Amino acid sequence: MTTTDRKTHWEHIYQTRPSDEVSWFQPTPALSLELIEQCNLTPEDSIVDVGGGASKLVDHLIKAGYQSITVLDIARAALEVARSRLGEAANRVDWLEADATDFQLAHQVHLWHDRAVFHFLIQANDRHAYIANVKKTLLPGGHLIIAAFAPEGPKKCSNLDIVQYDSRKISMELGHAFELQQTRQETHKTPAGADQQFNYFLFRYTPAL
Repeated sequence: MTTTDRKTHWEHIYQTRPSDEVSWFQPTPALSLELIEQCNLTPEDSIVDVGGGASKLVDHLIKAGYQSITVLDIARAALEVARSRLGEAANRVDWLEADATDFQLAHQVHLWHDRAVFHFLIQANDRHAYIANVKKTLLPGGHLIIAAFAPEGPKKCSNLDIVQYDSRKISMELGHAFELQQTRQETHKTPAGADQQFNYFLFRYTPAL
């Protein structure tokens, strides 16, 4: 799937469906917040939420006092949901309409958070571009949080094929520069009441000197 195809797909989703009815909606992103807390960030440390779109994670990050937050999504419609919801607080966030495999920030970040973007990259060249972008964007010693469907989870999402990951598979994909610190499992209950198995991975970026 090309970048244009991805954008068309996700724009259509957020233009035609309420954000709190899509299968990946979380009223409170509890596990993400727990793992972010374990990164021991300061309020000034930079965070990018990749594929953050309409997610409520940004609401909680603002409430927690983080002052350098970028929310990135390929779909403008998804970003507009969050901006509208936050009102004046939206001015405290940098909003970036871009593809996770191809963007550039003006600064490096201490944390790259991704809940369910990486598992949509079924082509090896897209995964390689994503990982290269992580390495370019993340500060040495920074943290990477990726959540993806577990081997016990769905094989498709939003009518798209996905790649399921356990800790071994994602560690091999990312390479030796990323040190796996923790794997957590979550049973996500969709708004329709279905259970979906996710794995959350916390890495520390440790490039060779």
